[in-house]
Amino acid sequence: MIHRIKPLLLLLFVCIGLVSVIATSQKPSAPLLLVANQDDRSLSIIDAAAEKQITAVPVGGVTGHEVAASPDGRTAYVPIYGNSGVGKPGTDGSNMAVIDIASHKVTGYVDFGHGVRPHCAIFDQNSGLLYVTTELDKTVTAIDPKTLKIVGTILTGQAESHMLVLSHDGLRGYTANVGPGSVSVLDMKARKTIAIIRISANTQRISISNDNSMVFTADQTKPQLAVIDTATNTIKAWVPLPGVGYGTAPTHDGRWLLVALRANAGVAVVDLLTLKVVRTISVPSGPSEVLMRPDGKVAYVACGPAHQVAVIDLSQWKVDGLIDAGKNADGMAWAQ
Repeated sequence: MIHRIKPLLLLLFVCIGLVSVIATSQKPSAPLLLVANQDDRSLSIIDAAAEKQITAVPVGGVTGHEVAASPDGRTAYVPIYGNSGVGKPGTDGSNMAVIDIASHKVTGYVDFGHGVRPHCAIFDQNSGLLYVTTELDKTVTAIDPKTLKIVGTILTGQAESHMLVLSHDGLRGYTANVGPGSVSVLDMKARKTIAIIRISANTQRISISNDNSMVFTADQTKPQLAVIDTATNTIKAWVPLPGVGYGTAPTHDGRWLLVALRANAGVAVVDLLTLKVVRTISVPSGPSEVLMRPDGKVAYVACGPAHQVAVIDLSQWKVDGLIDAGKNADGMAWAQ
């Protein structure tokens, strides 16, 4: 009997080892940069260390502009927006692709039930929820990532709520409402709008300072950046820019804000102590989005018309490399 048990135990240990290997393989072994390619209708999976694309996963929809990655780095979410720009006629996306990063495959979809033009997806690690802007409904939709079910909506009170940023405690949300030229301030727990801040005739993209005290959005009618005081929900200051701004992101030390200048093929660096531009970095054409690497040493800038991502060394304030992505590379996320 003992002789029979030993082979069984050995087999059990082998099975456990195999399960462990399979489970481990589901999480990226190397840090990955994810890039949503609008014109290719795909998601680039890039080896960040090698600065080289591993593969491009077709998302099975018209166009995905943005991407979010799960905190464990195993899953990517690409909202399928449609084939037009904000506020322009075209198709209305109604779902979001769910991609297994390890296998490079679409494993499912979140169905919104009708055309909503879902656009910006953000994970809130405080609540464990995934939030997605759903423009045509003038809402932000809350999704349980475990079940892929919609668990709630938050009315923004404005059309074209295109981009979303959350406070670091997950209590407040801020949407950039493009056509109305405004920012909606959301209570994420009560799921309601608590303020609407007028910016200009048109505004784009949005980010928040590391200490949650300031929110930034770019005026699309003038080369200036609106700085919102989150304590009063009013415009604190305007920062003159070398060109019309677009996507923004603060550095991890909280000292600087990088602003993409689409028409200028550059990135402006704003000193957050003085709220003044201190330098401009040249990048390939059409920069749209800025993403900080988790270690705070590098910023990635998606340059859509060039089909590339610029790698900026933040210690030298210069482009240290260019990564080939897909056509009209735009939204980015980090998976590790």
